[in-house]
Amino acid sequence: MSNLTAPSEKACRMHANEEDRSMHDLNLRDGDMASRIESEIADSFDEELEMEIDDERLARLLAHEGEHAPTTDTIARHAYFKELFRLQSELVKLQSWVQHQKLKVVVIFEGRDAAGKGGVIKRITQRLNPRICRVAALPAPNERERTQWYFQRYISHLPAGGEMVLFDRSWYNRAGVERVMGFCSDADLEEFFHTVPEFERMLVRSGIILIKYWFSITDEEQHLRFQMRIHDPIKQWKLSPMDLESRRRWEEYTKAKEAMLERTHIPEAPWWVVEAVDKKRARLNCIHHLLSQIPYRDVDHPEVILPARVRNPDYLRGPIPAEMHVPPVY
Repeated sequence: MSNLTAPSEKACRMHANEEDRSMHDLNLRDGDMASRIESEIADSFDEELEMEIDDERLARLLAHEGEHAPTTDTIARHAYFKELFRLQSELVKLQSWVQHQKLKVVVIFEGRDAAGKGGVIKRITQRLNPRICRVAALPAPNERERTQWYFQRYISHLPAGGEMVLFDRSWYNRAGVERVMGFCSDADLEEFFHTVPEFERMLVRSGIILIKYWFSITDEEQHLRFQMRIHDPIKQWKLSPMDLESRRRWEEYTKAKEAMLERTHIPEAPWWVVEAVDKKRARLNCIHHLLSQIPYRDVDHPEVILPARVRNPDYLRGPIPAEMHVPPVY
């Protein structure tokens, strides 16, 4: 009977060994998990680094072509990355607050071609949920849209509660490219200036938080950035005939910008000018300012507990035919 009620010494040793092995395996899994987490963090760093490497690569391209290379960054890369990641973590908190409070946020990004609007939009959206924070970059209007009320095609892109929309260019095309390139009449332009302040006040009265940024660069800086795009086959697609014509009409665009800022800078939706010659500082300054425009707090989320995986004894994962696999080139 005693053999049935009390485990043998050998059985105890075997059980202890199994426990030791289980703890060892668990520790290995924990260590592997920590290593994977560190690897993911490093990967996030590399993702940003990949975009930044462009500047160095283009500097070499320009030097090869005998052009002047961009000036050295005025902010250290380590300091830039550290602050960018901190601001992006705050953007995630802002996103949670916007969703929790059902806020409606519209951010407009305007500026000359190659002013850096796309770069800051990428950094804002990089860590956010695209279902909550999305980008609206409308193409030129088609024939039907040209017959609509001017603001009509933009309205469908406005946010519902719990959403943020970033306009990469907006209805202010009328005061910029359309005016300079002769795509609208003087009467159209005057009607725009008459309508847009009331249109934006209406948006604000409806509960939309409207924030407008103008990215400002110098004549020399735009020339340099255009040269960088011309010499870079990866970025030549960014140079449209309209962009090249805008370079020739720098002074006309300056007059158009000054009139636009003067006539559409209203208390309900003021313009904010971002000095954008230094790309990195412009990104940090813009994101920091955006965070300051919307009071937000941490949102309490329920603790996330990963459920145990259900295992069925009759489950068998079938093999995938070799011809369906992507070749492992790397």
